[in-house]
Amino acid sequence: MTIQWFEDIGSDDVPQVGGKNASLGEMIGTLKEEDIRVPDGFATTAEAYRRFLEENEIQDRLEKLIDELHRGKALQQVGRSIRKLFQQARFPDTIAGAIREAYRELSRRYAEDETDVAVRSSATAEDLPEASFAGQQETFLNIRGEDDLLDACRRCFASLFTDRALSYREAHGFDHMKVALSVGVQKMVRSDSGGAGVMFTLDPETGFRDVVIINAAWGLGENVVAGTVIPDQYTVFKPLLSKRGLRPIIGKSRGEKEKKRVYAEGGNRTTKNVDTSSKERSAFVLQDEEILKLARWAVSIETHYGKPMDIEWARDGRSGELFIVQARPETVESQKTAQSLKTYTLKEKGERLLSGLSIGQAIAAGKVSRLMSPEQMDRFEEGAVLVTGMTDPDWVPIMKKAAGIITDMGGRTSHAAIVSRELGVPAIVGTGDATDVLTDGQEVTLSCAEGDEGHVYKGTLHYEEHEVDLEAVPKTRTRIMMNIASPAGAFRWWRLPCEGIGLARMEFIINHVIRIHPMALLHPERVEDAGERAQIESLTRGFESKSEYFISHLAQGIAKIAASQFPHDVIVRMSDFKSNEYANLIGGKAFEPHENNPMLGFRGASRYYSERYRDGFALECRAVRRAREQIGMHNIQIMIPFCRTPAEADKVLAVLAENGLKRAENGLRVYVMCEIPSNVILADEFSKRFDGFSIGSNDLTQLVMGVGRDAEELAELFDQRNEAVKRMIRHLIPEAHRFGRKVGICGQAPSDYPEFAAFLVREGIDSISLNPDSVIPVKKRVAEVERESS
Repeated sequence: MTIQWFEDIGSDDVPQVGGKNASLGEMIGTLKEEDIRVPDGFATTAEAYRRFLEENEIQDRLEKLIDELHRGKALQQVGRSIRKLFQQARFPDTIAGAIREAYRELSRRYAEDETDVAVRSSATAEDLPEASFAGQQETFLNIRGEDDLLDACRRCFASLFTDRALSYREAHGFDHMKVALSVGVQKMVRSDSGGAGVMFTLDPETGFRDVVIINAAWGLGENVVAGTVIPDQYTVFKPLLSKRGLRPIIGKSRGEKEKKRVYAEGGNRTTKNVDTSSKERSAFVLQDEEILKLARWAVSIETHYGKPMDIEWARDGRSGELFIVQARPETVESQKTAQSLKTYTLKEKGERLLSGLSIGQAIAAGKVSRLMSPEQMDRFEEGAVLVTGMTDPDWVPIMKKAAGIITDMGGRTSHAAIVSRELGVPAIVGTGDATDVLTDGQEVTLSCAEGDEGHVYKGTLHYEEHEVDLEAVPKTRTRIMMNIASPAGAFRWWRLPCEGIGLARMEFIINHVIRIHPMALLHPERVEDAGERAQIESLTRGFESKSEYFISHLAQGIAKIAASQFPHDVIVRMSDFKSNEYANLIGGKAFEPHENNPMLGFRGASRYYSERYRDGFALECRAVRRAREQIGMHNIQIMIPFCRTPAEADKVLAVLAENGLKRAENGLRVYVMCEIPSNVILADEFSKRFDGFSIGSNDLTQLVMGVGRDAEELAELFDQRNEAVKRMIRHLIPEAHRFGRKVGICGQAPSDYPEFAAFLVREGIDSISLNPDSVIPVKKRVAEVERESS
C-alpha cells in the first residue's frame, strides 16, 4: 500500500508512516469526541519510499555513497550527491497515480478544484521519545496542483539526506539504509490571515507539569517554529481547566511579532514574510476563550498519549476555527528525573549589556564568537559563546560546542531554544540586537538563573553551581515553606519538598513587570514628566484601561506563584514599598511624600486606608480577588505588613472588606506581619483581628535593637539572634497559640542561621518560610531538633 488516509492510521503505524503522520491519524481517529479538529489528509508510506528507490535504481548507488562517507569523504559532498539522485528521479506511475488520485479526493472533500496543502516529511526514526531535533527534514507550505505536489514529495524524499540529517543519524547511530520517509499531505489551515504557534503541556524551562505553555504569532506557524519572531506567550494552569466558571490563565506576555508569514501569489515562492501592522504588534493573537480551548485540547492530547506533548496549532483567519496540525512527545524536561536539582547563583554584579528570554536555568561565561552563517563553522572555538541572528538545524554542530548561545530573534519554541534545552546549553533568545552590541572575542557572562528574563553581562563574573539532593529529605512536624518574589522563580523551585509559600512579595511584580505607580495609572494627568506619560501610554497600549493593565499583570503574577504550590497555602503580602521606592516607579514622584526616614514612615498598613493611596490599594485588592475568584487560586491568603496598632488593623480590614476581601469569606485568611514591638506587646489584641502572625525578623530586630538594618557602622549590633529579639518571639508564640492563632516566620534569620531555626522549633513555631536555597539544609536541621525534642 502506497497511500494511507490519516483516518485509517494510528500510533501503531509509525514504521509505515513515521511519527508525525501516525500522530495525526491517531488524533483524528480517537479524539473526535473531544471536539479536537485536525485538518484532513493522507500519507505516502515507507513502502512507497522504498519502491521509489527500487524503481529508480537508487539503492545500490546510495549504499555506495554512504560507504564513501564512512571511509572519510566529506559529508557535504556525499549529501549533495545523494540529493541529486533523488532530484533526477521520477515517481513510478503507480505511486504518482495514487498520489494524484488522493489529492483529487482531498480537494473534493473541501469542495475545491485544487486545494492548498502542507507537505511534510515524517521519517520513521524521527520524533521518537529519546530525541526530537525537529526540522531534520523539509516542509513545504501552500502547495497547489498535482504536479507541484509530486515535486514537493520528491523534495521531501531528498531531504532525508540533508547534511544535518546525515550528521544527526551518524551521531546517534541510526542506519541510513533502515530509515525510510513518509510524506504527509495535509489540508492547509488559512492561518496566513489568522495566527498559529506551538504549545507544550509542561513548562519547557523548569519541567513544571501543571501548566500548558502556548506561543502565538500572526500568520503561518513557521515563524514561531523557526524563531523568526518573538511570539506572545500564554500560561494556563491545568488542574483548574475543568472547573466551571474559572479562567485559569496565569500568564499573558505580549510578543513583538514584527513579521508574519503569508501566502505568496505568483513566482516560485509559495509563502513570504511581511511586516505586521502596529495594531497587530500591540494586540494579543488569541482571545482568552481561544487560549482556554487550546489548553483543554492540549490536556486531552496529553492524557491520550500519557506523556507531555509538543503541539503545533493554527487558527483559520477566514472561519476563526482552531486546529491542531502536529503533536509529538516533549523530549527534554519530561525525560529528566526529580532526584536532584541543579542551581546556579551569580555572586557578583556586572554591567548589563543585553536581555532576552532565558532558556534553561544555568549560567555560562566565555568569549563571544559572532557568526552570521553556519558556513563560518571553522571560525568557532569550542567553549565560546555563540552569537547569531537565529539558528536552524544546520547550526547544531556549532551549538554542541558552545558554552552558551545568544540570538537576536526567537521565542521559547524557536529552534535555538529547543536545541539548547536538549543540549543542556544555556541560551538567551530574542535579544533584538546581540549581533550589533556584542563583538568577537568579547568576554561575557550570560545568566539564565534570574527568572524568565535572561541577561548578558560584560566580563567574566563569578558564579556558583550547586547540586541539591532531593532524595531522602526528612519529613517535619514544623511546616517548611518558601519565600518567593518572582513568578518565574516560583516555577524554578517547584520540585523542592516544601508546603506552600509563607511570603509572596508582590513588590517584584509591581517593580519589574508593571513598572508604573498605581496612582499614575488612575490619574495620568497628574504626571508632569512628558517622557513618563509617554511610557505609561506605551506600556498600557492594548489594554481596555490603565487600571486593567495593573490588575491583569498583578493577578496573573500572584496566580502563577500560587500555581507552583497549589493546593498548599500561598501567603501574599500586600505591597510594602517605602515612599522613596514607590517614587521610583514610573509616574511615582507626583504621588509620594518626601520623607527623611521612609523605613519608619508612610509604608505598609498606613497607606491602605489613606486618601493618598486608598485607590491604589483598591487595585491591589481587585487583583487578589481576580486571582482567587476568576482564575481560581483559592490557596492565596493575604498578609498585612507594618500594622502599628489594633485600631489601624480595624481600618485595614474594613477597606479590605469594601473591596471584596472579607476575612473568612470564601476561605480567605488574613495574617499580619509581626515586625513591630507593638505587634508582640499587643499580641492578644492583634489575635482577635487576624488569623495568625508571620515574624519579619529583619524589621523586628531593627526596632527592638534600635539599629537601622542598613547602618553599616552598626552592622555588628544588628543580630537577629540577640536575646532581646528571642524574648519577643518567646512571648509571641504562646500568646498567639492561646487564641488559636498560628505563628510563622518569613524573615531572613532562619535562612542565614540554622541554629536560629532550631531555637524557633523548640519554642513551638508553626511554620518557617525560607529562601529556596535554604529549604533542604534547614529542613534537615529542623528534623534533627524535632527528633531530639520528642
